[in-house]
Amino acid sequence: MGEAVDPSVPPSGTGCVECEAAGGWWVHLRRCAACGHIGCCDDSLMRHAAAHWRESGHPIIRSFEPGEDWFWDYQTDQYYDGPDLAPPECRPSEETTPGPRGRVPTDWMEILRNRAD
Repeated sequence: MGEAVDPSVPPSGTGCVECEAAGGWWVHLRRCAACGHIGCCDDSLMRHAAAHWRESGHPIIRSFEPGEDWFWDYQTDQYYDGPDLAPPECRPSEETTPGPRGRVPTDWMEILRNRAD
């Protein structure tokens, strides 16, 4: 799994790359262990972390949420025992969940409940 994890690569930012570019919002954030890409989780509307895996072939992610240090392998659909990664380890703890503050619609739970899967 050498190329699936690069502990020296810092995260791409403090929020989902694609949601930030589009002015969107997310539920939780995930960090690609290979390239540092920050994407939104599968509970989020756009599921950018999983899309990044499918497009890049980078199967290992780590939670980018405060207090969480678990890794997940999309390829095996199992937890992964990964190393410490370059800081920062999580999004800013003062940011809201979902986030980012100011862009989350008041009816976000309804939106997620009604999305087409």
